[in-house]
Amino acid sequence: MPKRLFIISGEPSGDLHGANLVSAILEQEPRTEIQCWGGDKMAKAGARVVKHIDELAFMGFVEVIANLPQILRNFSLCKRQITDFNPDMVLFIDYPGFNLRMAKFISKLGIESAYYISPQIWAWKESRITKIKRYIDHVFVILPFEQKFYERHGVKAEFVGHPLLDEFAKDAPQDDDFYENHQLSDKPIISVLPGSRTQEIKKILPIISELPEAFPNHQIVVSKVAWQPLSLYQPAVDKGIKIVEGSTYTLISNSEAAVVTSGTATLETALLSTPQVVVYKANALSVLLARFLVKIKYISLVNLILDKPAITELIQKEANSINIIRELKSLLTGSENRQRVLQHYNELHQLLGGSGASKIVATRLLKILVKAKN
Repeated sequence: MPKRLFIISGEPSGDLHGANLVSAILEQEPRTEIQCWGGDKMAKAGARVVKHIDELAFMGFVEVIANLPQILRNFSLCKRQITDFNPDMVLFIDYPGFNLRMAKFISKLGIESAYYISPQIWAWKESRITKIKRYIDHVFVILPFEQKFYERHGVKAEFVGHPLLDEFAKDAPQDDDFYENHQLSDKPIISVLPGSRTQEIKKILPIISELPEAFPNHQIVVSKVAWQPLSLYQPAVDKGIKIVEGSTYTLISNSEAAVVTSGTATLETALLSTPQVVVYKANALSVLLARFLVKIKYISLVNLILDKPAITELIQKEANSINIIRELKSLLTGSENRQRVLQHYNELHQLLGGSGASKIVATRLLKILVKAKN
């Protein structure tokens, strides 16, 4: 009898990794029925998306409070969908504020649960470890230091490698006409990855408006996410900045340097060997609360994994045009700093190991599913 799996992800990175996992599961066991909270990538991989991530991303403490009624409605909807689907297992992908609350509900139903790309409780809210011990049956971690952290707290966790390596291990789509397709000139590219959330984009675009004037021998190109309207990027367009949609990895690969908001994009940029400066601007109150609560030294995954300032991070007031221009100039071809950053990237690759996370987790989950409810 086909097994049923319900997956909950809430962000673009979760959709990406969830899609690779869905593909790996269906390759090994095509009869598996998968419903999910996800995005276009998970849908294309073969899962039935019952709630799209476009409707879920709320960034920062203040923004979450402002959207609390919608978030509460989402909890009710998810509970209803899981009850109706009656899965053999629920798999959580990141998105901890929502997923750990859902885990309690799943536990009460007596449904097996697993966490892939587990909560970053080593950064903040370490008290969440109690919920994980109580409500999660299986934990798969993707950062090399996470396994020891969980084990110190009495939670058995398996390090499976980072799923981004699976993505980059695929045959890269050839785009010999990248410049022509996106109406780009033959000048070297400095790319800007402003994130996917409306708040992020609105905060970052104004501070990169001076880049075209500061780098006349380069073209500045912003990566646009498909679900955001072009009008949101108009401040950049008005300054002569180009917009590219749907070719993020190709854009990064073709860039001499990049400006990247914190998050998975910093790791993606590093794995594609493009020197970067990390910028982060958010609601002032959200950042104040984060600085009080968060216990990590860095905001970028690159620096966190390497446990040193391998790339520059500019946060809040530090994230201004003057600082960004200075850092970008230090990353251009021929500079000593560029070579230093690239050496750090080599260290990062070695720490993360090889590809195969999606296949490993798929194999583990299918074994668990075979035993579920038997």
